[in-house]
Amino acid sequence: QVQLVESGGGLVQAGGSLRLSCVASGSIFSINAMGWYRQAPGKQREAVAAITRGGSTNYADSVKGRFTISRDNAKSTVYLQMNSLKPEDTAVYYCNAHRPLVTGPGPYDYWGQGTQVTVSS
Repeated sequence: QVQLVESGGGLVQAGGSLRLSCVASGSIFSINAMGWYRQAPGKQREAVAAITRGGSTNYADSVKGRFTISRDNAKSTVYLQMNSLKPEDTAVYYCNAHRPLVTGPGPYDYWGQGTQVTVSS
């Protein structure tokens, strides 16, 4: 129904920047929010940033002031600009798309395949 493809991960030194992209396709008309999650080895997946259909954004405290989520509706793409990267930002980053229950049967969350971000000290 909804397919998400992430790109933009890589290896960067501490203090550097990366921009992640997530292209959505399929039945995207029902999506009301998209976001980025990350998961480091041995740790739970955590929410990093989210943006709603109305443009409201939300960030984890650990990335506020450093990361910015944005969107390009014409390209069905969500971005995560990551600046001042730290080694603790190292993780696999996943794109997420959510739709409300009123849009029909599930699933209600869709995930991309993930892109690796590695920050060296």
